[in-house]
Amino acid sequence: MRSIRFAVALCSLVSLNALLAPSVHAQPRTRNVVLIVTDGVRWQEVFTGAERALVSRKAGGVRDTTALLKDFWRETPEARREALLPFFWGTIARQGVIYGNRTKGSDAHITNTMKFSYPGYNEIFTGAFDPRIDSNEYPPNPNETVFEWLNTRPRFTGKVAAVATWDAFRRILNRERAGIPVLDGWDPPFAAAKAPTARMRVIDELYRSSVQMWANNAFDAPMHLAAKEVVARQKPRLLFVGYGETDEWAHSGMYDLLLRSAHQVDAFIADLWTTMQAMPEYRGNTTFVITTDHGRGSGPDAWRDHGQDVNGAEHIWMAILGPDTPALGERSGGEMVTQAQVAATIAALLGEDWNARNPKAGSPVREAITRR
Repeated sequence: MRSIRFAVALCSLVSLNALLAPSVHAQPRTRNVVLIVTDGVRWQEVFTGAERALVSRKAGGVRDTTALLKDFWRETPEARREALLPFFWGTIARQGVIYGNRTKGSDAHITNTMKFSYPGYNEIFTGAFDPRIDSNEYPPNPNETVFEWLNTRPRFTGKVAAVATWDAFRRILNRERAGIPVLDGWDPPFAAAKAPTARMRVIDELYRSSVQMWANNAFDAPMHLAAKEVVARQKPRLLFVGYGETDEWAHSGMYDLLLRSAHQVDAFIADLWTTMQAMPEYRGNTTFVITTDHGRGSGPDAWRDHGQDVNGAEHIWMAILGPDTPALGERSGGEMVTQAQVAATIAALLGEDWNARNPKAGSPVREAITRR
């Protein structure tokens, strides 16, 4: 009899603990996810702001050092990074979580050995390194991405989209096989729209009339307008937005335009967040996952480059902001994160299990999906 009473009491205690303890399987509050990548932005600028040695004519290709110093130079790293990325440090750092400040022991890195874009984006979208993808000109991705898979799930079919400046995303996301809209490069994004709005026609005209600085990469500003129009008209539940100017200006050795472009991307992210939070479909139930596809080197020359032979280009950063992410702020030490975890994190935020679909993929960033 005593053993029976003990068993009953134990069962009651376990049941009570189950009710009181937060469940890792609790249904997420997140209904929508926006994955944002700003290409090739170094962790150094994100966490310490403008680098003084590069605000120069020789090393940084800066045309007006006085103006650049006025806008972005401050005495402390914290003040410099806030001047460069005010939304990142004024909102995300206070309400979300940020990884990758190596000076504070926070490790965020890629797992692929290539250290350039197509392999990096494949890792982001699939959660695993594929050594076959060894060129930015690689053909359509043979790997299923988390975007393609989620589009087959009943809750997300027809609600997955991508808008980006680089025209490689139609291959990286395998647009034809996946059956999801991928608006990229210089193609007017709404040329095929059956009933284009006046705003759509203006955006298309911006694409057609802009001088093409780079043949395969459009400017960030018209792409951002296109992304907002996709949000307004299509209301996707999973959206990728890819800004590309930051990488292009760095390769060109123009540190002033790199900083100004990064500053503008921060403003674009703030604008997209504000826009979506004002919409009933997105208010209070949308998570932003923000990162980069690779890092860059250090020093007066290597900051421009990345690739297999560039030390430091494996180091990245990651930020997450949304209703299921605790306000952990800038991490110091703690959980290591990798680029390979992005796909599973996106799926987990949406209540899906990408690792069950792709066991080779990295696991979700668990501490960033703790239910509040």
